[in-house]
Amino acid sequence: MAAIQRLHAVRTPVETIVAALERDGAVIVEDFLAPEVLTRFNAELDPLLAAARPGNDGQFVNPLIAAFYGEHVRHVTGLAGKSATFVDEVVVHPLYDAVAKAFLAPICEQHVLNLGQVMDRGPGAERQLLHRDQQVWHHVPRSVGEIQIASVVALVDFTEANGATVVVPGSNTWDWDRKATDDELAVAEMRAGSAVVYLGSTIHAGGGNTTEDAWRRGIHVSFCAGWLRTEENQYLVAGPDRARPLGADARRLLGYTAHDGIMTGGGYLGAVELVSPADLLDAGAL
Repeated sequence: MAAIQRLHAVRTPVETIVAALERDGAVIVEDFLAPEVLTRFNAELDPLLAAARPGNDGQFVNPLIAAFYGEHVRHVTGLAGKSATFVDEVVVHPLYDAVAKAFLAPICEQHVLNLGQVMDRGPGAERQLLHRDQQVWHHVPRSVGEIQIASVVALVDFTEANGATVVVPGSNTWDWDRKATDDELAVAEMRAGSAVVYLGSTIHAGGGNTTEDAWRRGIHVSFCAGWLRTEENQYLVAGPDRARPLGADARRLLGYTAHDGIMTGGGYLGAVELVSPADLLDAGAL
């Protein structure tokens, strides 16, 4: 079985983490969330997960998505509109910003939050189909390069038995049609507060939970090029009233700025009344 390199969030230079991602497509970043942030975040999520129903009562975009997530997984979606800790301390984590800029800056003026959701994999949850997240934008030519960076942050200890994420190191460099074999899989076992960070082109899957009573609580957080349609509609998840008091970085990541490519030979996207939504928020006009 393959292995994933482990690096420390604070003690490891960002350049080393980026180099590992370029080579392997995935890396485990230990101590990604500080203990006090982890405790506060879990406390915010407890009542939300208590109200969540495994399988989401079958309410998904289509039956294939329902089958992909499975009947033994609890979801809390739209974290940007439900958790202050998520917006104030997770989404704006400096390591996310550095990694996203390293991979996405060559193809966009700014990156935005694509998805922020809890996936609590319960006993009986089967391993997901191996996939590449970037394929949700299958109309974008592969030659464009990386258009997304993603992560799964462990909110409890991740083990192979409770459904730790599996990744295929090096698959970011493979031919798009190549399939992974079992001996090429690596299990992202890690302590609570750590994260497995991976590229949109890296093959991975949520692991199967073979325990009798342990739930594997983690959050998926991903970012994409600012000119893409995001998987989760952040404007409705976190409307203007939620976005107005946020800092500039959080607003930008939620899409409340114009993606301005004029100076690099392109156009602008996401304007309202021909100005950036952020300006209208500040003026009380949005």
